[in-house]
Amino acid sequence: MNANTDTIVAIATAAGAGGVGIVRLSGPQARDIAHAISGRVLKPRVAAYARFTDADGEVIDDGIALHFRAPSSFTGEDVVELQGHGSPVLLRQLVARCIALGARQAAAGEFSQRAFLNGKLDLSQAEAIADLIAAGDERAARAARRSLDGVFSRRVEMLMAQVLAIRVHVEAAIDFADESLDTLGGPELRDGLQAAIQSLAQLRHEADRGRSLRDGLHVVLVGPPNAGKSSLLNALAGNDRAIVTELPGTTRDLLQEAIRIDGVELTLVDTAGLREAFDPIEAEGIRRARAELQRADLALVVLDARDPEAGRIAVADEVAGVPRCLWLHNKADLLPMLPKLGDDALAVSARSGLGLEALHQRLLALSGAGKVSEGTFSARARHVQALAAAAGQLDAAAAELGQERLELAAEALAQAHDSLGGIGGRVGADALLGHIFAAFCIGK
Repeated sequence: MNANTDTIVAIATAAGAGGVGIVRLSGPQARDIAHAISGRVLKPRVAAYARFTDADGEVIDDGIALHFRAPSSFTGEDVVELQGHGSPVLLRQLVARCIALGARQAAAGEFSQRAFLNGKLDLSQAEAIADLIAAGDERAARAARRSLDGVFSRRVEMLMAQVLAIRVHVEAAIDFADESLDTLGGPELRDGLQAAIQSLAQLRHEADRGRSLRDGLHVVLVGPPNAGKSSLLNALAGNDRAIVTELPGTTRDLLQEAIRIDGVELTLVDTAGLREAFDPIEAEGIRRARAELQRADLALVVLDARDPEAGRIAVADEVAGVPRCLWLHNKADLLPMLPKLGDDALAVSARSGLGLEALHQRLLALSGAGKVSEGTFSARARHVQALAAAAGQLDAAAAELGQERLELAAEALAQAHDSLGGIGGRVGADALLGHIFAAFCIGK
């Protein structure tokens, strides 16, 4: 439990002139400050009409005052909302009056941070508030709402409980070093660990889908020189973002463009053609292309449809580590007839538009948007990374357990438990918390 001794104030919402504006206070002085401004003693959870006055008794605005008593409030502290007209001028006057009475201006995300520190939310729920505000479509908003309601947090907590139970069993077995693990419930222990590994694999899959829904798909266009990567970027973006010439090696640097397909955001990155380069500028572009591939969710591998096999051979090693690849046979309009391709390939033409609608639909499917269900929750890159770390640590624990190296297994289980705990803020550095909440809006 965090005991804050100061009271913070901020404009929580401002709907513009003629709309509703809210000034929110949180902290031990909130109710007294509201009393001084409104001239009323506020009853908890009872809306009261009031005239909000300055130090000289002049009316700043009028509206509704609401008091939420600690700990039954969003932050877990005494909270007051002064709901008036949406004029920014009036709202700023109200904030200045609160500060004159002893409050201080809230920092970005400080209301949510106090809710986290006071145990009202865990860290992933607090992040979901920002995700809900920033949601680009209804699917992302619903997923963020589920995370805020604790869907993701409960899944992580259940997994932590599984890992903890296994860890306790292993720690207990260490005390009986002279006994065989099998006589101490080894088969059940191994089965339990495998069940935890499988549960984590499913959670990773769902979290990655939630991250794609929140952040969009990071798509890198890659391929040999002059295959038409820049032309394809322009066709997908609907404008001439990239310079296109017949000369190989025209693209020297990364070019990024965000597009939306049925409300789903994708970040497209055009890269230099992959080949052995002697020009130092082109070589730097190729180095950057390779670095970008390490961050890619999906590689669109652009090949010349007239000789696709040569292109595949040229870039196969480069894209081997990318999670997913879609092979695009570009310039297919120059072929006498379209080839039959597998599920991981499409025939397209950036120049004529052939196959672009099919590419849109394939990108939409690969983003996971078509698989959004009622259980989908939002997640962030740090959540996915924490789950990946925990998966590696559970695999290490299983390997150590198989060799009956119980101390090492216990250490790996402890690390996995800590990785999972970092998602909800059970363990984590203050620097991480500061970074997360600094990205919030003022008043949230």
